[in-house]
Amino acid sequence: MPKQLLPYRDTGYFSKLMCDYLAKEETTIPFYNRFPSLESFEEQLEEKRASFSQESRATLVAQLKKQYGSLAVSESTEANIEAFGNDNTFTITTGHQLNLFTGPLYFLYKIVSAINLSEQLKEAHPKDHFVPVYWMATEDHDFDEINYFNLNGKKVAWERESGGAVGELSTEGLEDVREVLQNALGSSKNAKELVTLFTEGYEKHSNLADATRYIANELFKEYGLVIIDGNDPELKKAFIPYAEKELFENRSYKKVTETTSRLVTAGYKEQVHPREINLFYIKQGIRERIVAQEGQFYVNDTDISFTSDGINEELKNHPERFSPNALLRPLFQEAILPNLCYIGGGGEMAYWFQLKDYFESVEVPFPILLLRNSVVLVPQRLSDKLMKLEVDISRLFQKQEKLKTEYAHQLSEIKIDFSEQRDHLQKQFENLYTLAEQTDASFLGAVGAQEKKQLKGLDRLEKRLLKAQKRKLADRLERLTMIQDQLFPKQSLQERTMNFSEFYLEYGYGLISELKKELDPLAHEFTILYL
Repeated sequence: MPKQLLPYRDTGYFSKLMCDYLAKEETTIPFYNRFPSLESFEEQLEEKRASFSQESRATLVAQLKKQYGSLAVSESTEANIEAFGNDNTFTITTGHQLNLFTGPLYFLYKIVSAINLSEQLKEAHPKDHFVPVYWMATEDHDFDEINYFNLNGKKVAWERESGGAVGELSTEGLEDVREVLQNALGSSKNAKELVTLFTEGYEKHSNLADATRYIANELFKEYGLVIIDGNDPELKKAFIPYAEKELFENRSYKKVTETTSRLVTAGYKEQVHPREINLFYIKQGIRERIVAQEGQFYVNDTDISFTSDGINEELKNHPERFSPNALLRPLFQEAILPNLCYIGGGGEMAYWFQLKDYFESVEVPFPILLLRNSVVLVPQRLSDKLMKLEVDISRLFQKQEKLKTEYAHQLSEIKIDFSEQRDHLQKQFENLYTLAEQTDASFLGAVGAQEKKQLKGLDRLEKRLLKAQKRKLADRLERLTMIQDQLFPKQSLQERTMNFSEFYLEYGYGLISELKKELDPLAHEFTILYL
């Protein structure tokens, strides 16, 4: 497939922090460990190798085998799980919520980025082994963020009561969503594959975590992807020392607050505001914040409370009941995985930039941070239309009104620009100012007022001419904006709104293999991919 790369800064969709990071601006350097380039991984490898114990590796292998249970896995995935027992095996990790039927398109791009980087590292470091990992955010509790996906411009939602960690939610009721999906997709071969994937995932697995693992495994198992659920009693044991520091020292609050202050001073925004305790308590369908008051620990909006000794005993006996929030999840992840690099979107990267000092304070290696691949998929029929309209797709990243104005200027046989008239007018007024200086100040003011009035008049005339030309060119302008609406739904990036099923319906599994072939995780540019 042909592709086109565009600097992230030129898209207008990425934050100053991300653009400055990719440009290696000095203001960003204090907030990350190593820049994501192939050369950076050699030192990262040795740092992680020295800090990750054989005991942690053995626990990881055992728990992954339990989590996969009877799920059919590929030979490459099975081999990758076994390989975690070896001290030359490392992970490249991305994470995502348990969005219904994978949610937005960038779910695919995150995982493809991890797979491709793992393969690039294997080629560069043949003595070591690299495993792509998808970390399921099973402990999240924001059900309204994950209970839907968009299909053909409409929201397909799973309506039900929710509470506690979303990974534990029963999949009951999803047969209704499957019927909606089936009716919308039709009866083609690819449509049947999608409906089967949905049915096997959600109707043959009892909870959302198992269903999501099945679907991600089916889509990526041939590439050796390993899927992990951090909501695991044995894995949580490794987190106990860090949770103690959180409960009794407020370690993350102090360190993250200091770092965030420096980040804001450097001209960047705070992504996540740290709390004094960045832990939730999970039990029997609840997931609520832990707060401390006068030596007592309380679970917010419940009757549950602990003394200092009581909560310490609870942590030791039931570590699975303590759940890190968005700021602590990265530390938990790095504590239980032999990870070298975390791959995420701009928002995720932004809160990782608040964490480096905290990681150093608890002596956990800070991973390399990589902005995931971002992509706009352009079907042939739309690229053909753009070619006929003589518009490069890079122009479609603009706001729609600006796009229409620019295109009207391109099409108009009349020059919609009164710059020459403005220059001519201002030269005439220069002579008047010379004359005015020979009289009094009141006449000078009158000349200035008249100049301002005349220039405003030219502005109004130019706007009226533009408006008239837009009416005259309405047909072609409408054709262009319709294409933009299809490629940038709701004036947003395609990857943030559309679901993979719309493209799978036309291209089948070839969609994923083409993404795998075309996306370079270390290109550090936006990808326009022509299908």
